[in-house]
Amino acid sequence: MRTSTLISALALAGLTSSVSADDHHRHDADFGQYRDHLLQAHARQLFGVAGPLEAASTAGIDAATAEANPAALVTAARSLRVEVVSAAAHLGANIDMMALWPNDANPTHIIACNEQGTDKPGVQRINLADGSVETILTGTKSCDPAHRTPWGTIVVAEEAGSSGNMLEIIDPLHTTNVMYDRNTHTLSGGDAAHVAYRPAVGHLSFEGVGIYPNGVMYYGDENRPSLGTAGGAYFKFIPAKLWQGGAPIASLSDSPLVDGKVYGLRLGKRNGATDYGQGSETGIGTWIEIGGSYDADLRAAAASYQLTGYYRPEDLSVDRKALADGKVRFCANNTGNEKSDHNWGETICVADGTLEEAAANNAMPEVQLLVAGRQDIAMMDNMAYQPGRGNWVIQEDRDAVGMSGEGYPFNNSIHLCLDDGADVDTLSDGCVRIVSLNDLHAESTGGLFDAAGKNYYFSVQHNVTGHGVILKLTGWK
Repeated sequence: MRTSTLISALALAGLTSSVSADDHHRHDADFGQYRDHLLQAHARQLFGVAGPLEAASTAGIDAATAEANPAALVTAARSLRVEVVSAAAHLGANIDMMALWPNDANPTHIIACNEQGTDKPGVQRINLADGSVETILTGTKSCDPAHRTPWGTIVVAEEAGSSGNMLEIIDPLHTTNVMYDRNTHTLSGGDAAHVAYRPAVGHLSFEGVGIYPNGVMYYGDENRPSLGTAGGAYFKFIPAKLWQGGAPIASLSDSPLVDGKVYGLRLGKRNGATDYGQGSETGIGTWIEIGGSYDADLRAAAASYQLTGYYRPEDLSVDRKALADGKVRFCANNTGNEKSDHNWGETICVADGTLEEAAANNAMPEVQLLVAGRQDIAMMDNMAYQPGRGNWVIQEDRDAVGMSGEGYPFNNSIHLCLDDGADVDTLSDGCVRIVSLNDLHAESTGGLFDAAGKNYYFSVQHNVTGHGVILKLTGWK
């Protein structure tokens, strides 16, 4: 059951009638704490889990313990089960985003980016049946996003500043040990023809990427403000030839990513759309065409076109409920900076009209806040939409891990958040913690659900074993 608002839904369901005198005292003393208590108490109805975690773990297990039982790297909500997908010794140490292959309904493999240097495996495939690992591509620098396209390929990209590149892979199960030279953009190896460099989308520090059925693609630049610069901007790529659906492409030359135009997000419509700049990070705006965007430095373009900036845009995820209605809405994390500034980060949602309007670039994009970061949920990084329930998973990448003082150290967590309901604001109706790591060196990354929203895959990056660990959560009700 999807709630319209937390309190009204609980009242209508008769769930608040069983609260204790202590609950009423909590209500009288601090309504916010009362709300948090209700989220915990009724997590099964709202989130499909029982026994969410009230606080982050402070444990730091050793390598021997993690090697013997990789699932011990995390503590999960009481009703969720943790399974090990792979902890192979040659699985990339910094596995980040992942894509299920060949589809989300009946996947056989994970295709994953490894966020390390050019001398380490950049893209790997993991067999879900036995956890075995093979390397598809080497030579990328900080490979971060990995996504399956509607036309049957995989796109991967680099979180590498203004030099970040996007690549596309066809037939990833039969593409092995390809070498990529990121300086010359040449590819070598027996399967090199299965990989292509995609300069049409431009260059930036790629992380969040959302690809729609017609080939329109949204992405952000993981950049922070500096000396008055605006920070990371969001972009939209509209293919010269939209994808019309049908069978997967047989040649990379048929991909919609071969050519197109890039547009940057600039918010502020007042006074003839001149009310843009600092202070206009939410509201309605315009997609500004980036002239000469093919092979362009989009970070430089963000400054010259005075695009709206955010503090380190990270992952983004497509709202599949909106997509089912033919509309474009995606939500994205902006990390912020916990340690130095107590800037806890945020989750925003971007609406861009219908699929047809987005492709024609004649909608007015609108950005609104979904989750305001706080000490308990900060530096949001990866995120995923949960099919079926329509909730959002938010994974942390906090500075607090390993810090001392102010209640530290504690581990990164994974939170599950309701979407906004029919209440008066645009904010999430509440979040609970469903996982906390037990490794003070690690973060969770790359989370994604299967088509049913019943299996959630994620990586434990930088973990104490020194190699990759991919886990799966099951048990949603």
